[in-house]
Amino acid sequence: MAINKQQVRTALTHVMHPQMEKDLVTLDMIEDLVVQDTFITFTIDLPEKDTKLEAKLKEKCEQAIRKFVDEDAVLDINTAVNISKFRDNEDKGEFPGQGHRQKKEQEDEEADALSGVKNVIAVASGKGGVGKSTVAVNLACGLARTGAKVGLLDTDIYGPSIPTMMNTHERPNITTSKKLIPMKKYGVRFLSMGLLVDPDQAMIWRGPMVTSAVKQFMNEVEWGELDYLVLDLPPGTGDIQLTLVQTVPLTGSVIVSTPQDVALDDARKGVAMFKKVNVPVLGIVENMAYFIPEDMPDKKYHIFGKHGARNLAERIGTNFLGEIPLEQKVRESGDEGKPIVLDEDLDSVSAKKFVELSNNVIQQLAIRNKEQDPTEKIDIKIKP
Repeated sequence: MAINKQQVRTALTHVMHPQMEKDLVTLDMIEDLVVQDTFITFTIDLPEKDTKLEAKLKEKCEQAIRKFVDEDAVLDINTAVNISKFRDNEDKGEFPGQGHRQKKEQEDEEADALSGVKNVIAVASGKGGVGKSTVAVNLACGLARTGAKVGLLDTDIYGPSIPTMMNTHERPNITTSKKLIPMKKYGVRFLSMGLLVDPDQAMIWRGPMVTSAVKQFMNEVEWGELDYLVLDLPPGTGDIQLTLVQTVPLTGSVIVSTPQDVALDDARKGVAMFKKVNVPVLGIVENMAYFIPEDMPDKKYHIFGKHGARNLAERIGTNFLGEIPLEQKVRESGDEGKPIVLDEDLDSVSAKKFVELSNNVIQQLAIRNKEQDPTEKIDIKIKP
């Protein structure tokens, strides 16, 4: 039976505020409630930062939902400080002890997400249709070829393609501490929203639901120790990209583009976005650089233009990480769920080029980590 919002709200009426002795629903402390299949997310509004209270309320909410709604529900429960909402209640004395709150910020005791991951690499593009997911999957598998511990996270909530490209559609298991366990194949641990919902189900989600899902993939997944975590981002420079830079310190980004001008215009915006949020750009990849006919492997046809991304990288002063040809075997390997970079004999040009790409990314990461300080998460503070 599908879960609905009323079931969740009814369950949350059993969660009492320890000071007010009223439930959270009556106190109007539940915001942004969204339900999709067995995935439930909402925010608990609080008048001030209180780490202990946050943890207690989250625990009580989870217990109530698992008891009264669905014990296997996938939960993403957030908290937010909403001073203006509670100001009137505070003046009336309805929230005891809040009137003399300290003015300084309380130290955030929450552990950093992905603490066991050495390098977090965002694979991004300014527009769709440039083969970003193909590059991300082959990059992850190419890194794994070196013997490294690699993870791959599909953050494209609306159009997840990693399950098909990795030929896995099983639902991930959950640990006793309610963390998702990534799937593992080809030496790569991976996770995608496509593994959690019906593949025929359209993801009709608003921004808060999408960002909540991305945060959960960061904070509530048993990633373990990894040398590299590759993030396959959706196209554009919107909610998910901003959520990522606020949630985890990205080591660097890889921008994917085709040679044509319309793609290069958007790729330039992607580079600018990462620079604006102080995320190092490792370089640009030119995908679909030229077409190679299967029966004429020595021929090159520059269908979308010639050296567009290479020239862009030179103009804006960033690295050119490599060019990937438009080859039938790349499409076939993606549809079959075995990335072409895993070809042991490397008998296609594309396989060799993806190996070169992986080596170039490793090299640029080494230079970046030697010459630059670790990236910090963006901390956005909202003043009342």
